[in-house]
Amino acid sequence: MIYITYYISPIGKILLASKEEKLIGLWFEQQKYYFESVKEDVEEQPNLEIFKKAKEWLTRYFQGEKTSSYELELNPKGTEFQKSVWKILMDIPYGQTITYKEIACKIVQERRLQGMSAQAVGNAVAHNPISIIIPCHRVIGTSGKLTGYAGGLEKKEYLLKWERGIK
Repeated sequence: MIYITYYISPIGKILLASKEEKLIGLWFEQQKYYFESVKEDVEEQPNLEIFKKAKEWLTRYFQGEKTSSYELELNPKGTEFQKSVWKILMDIPYGQTITYKEIACKIVQERRLQGMSAQAVGNAVAHNPISIIIPCHRVIGTSGKLTGYAGGLEKKEYLLKWERGIK
């Protein structure tokens, strides 16, 4: 059974999903890949402890506190490759960015590979099921431009400006 609840953020309604007291999803309404990884029965349960913690985390985040992905019990569903990309995302400091190419280079080093495309990394980033908490909005193109965000580029821009104290 998958449990869900909602959180109203400054940039839209967010759906939270959990299984076995771990957060498995956080999506903006109408986000690309919305609720994609959920294949089980769903029941709304807003008072679960994981939801209380996640909502408190989001509230602190939207109040400008430098939160950490490691504060919550997360269990995103994905391939081993996707999970390795999401782990790198979790280590991007608040208010900072990294490029898809830099992530690819990190994975090449970790796995001792010959090479890897930034597009493969981009696909894994796009399928991150726990937006904001696993901060995929902190990934940018090599040129420094904002590229792709399943929640929409306007949300990505808002989140980056928010973290940098730009109103």
